[in-house]
Amino acid sequence: MNSLIEFIRQPWPWWVSGPLIGLMVPILLILGNKPFGVSSSMKHICAMCLPANISFFNYDWKKEIWNLFFVTGILLGASITWNWLSSQQIDINPKLISELSKYGISNPNNLVPAEQLNWQNLVTLKGIMMTVVGGFLVGFGTRYADGCTSGHSIMGLSNLQGSSLVATCSFMAGGFVSANFIVPAILKL
Repeated sequence: MNSLIEFIRQPWPWWVSGPLIGLMVPILLILGNKPFGVSSSMKHICAMCLPANISFFNYDWKKEIWNLFFVTGILLGASITWNWLSSQQIDINPKLISELSKYGISNPNNLVPAEQLNWQNLVTLKGIMMTVVGGFLVGFGTRYADGCTSGHSIMGLSNLQGSSLVATCSFMAGGFVSANFIVPAILKL
């Protein structure tokens, strides 16, 4: 049993984890023609918790309850991994470490750098831009694109949907611009 736990704790290469994620597409299609994606779960939660007379939320959300179980499984799996299965530091390129130190991040192995993301910084211009504005843009973009990166880039591309190709190219371009220009500008504030 210990050897199995140690095997699971090791970082898995892309050629193992990538196909496992990719196998979710045919599994979901075979099990009931279900699409892979998590952004629709927020719509289902709103439809379940806010029984207002809003046409967007007026549908039978109970038919999509599987999606809430799917997202709950993702969160539960991440929690188990974070709390009980993570055992080592993340290998980070030394160039990235020096780049992050320019922004005051002293421990890049911390996935949530306390120097940038803390309660004091939350009420600053930088904190508001990164959380409120960033969160709004992610939510708006997901709704505008009619899906999230996992839905379009994994499910949509595997089904040869042209709109998913456009969305995935847009996600990649937006990520490149954000990572290289927008986020560094915000972090320098």
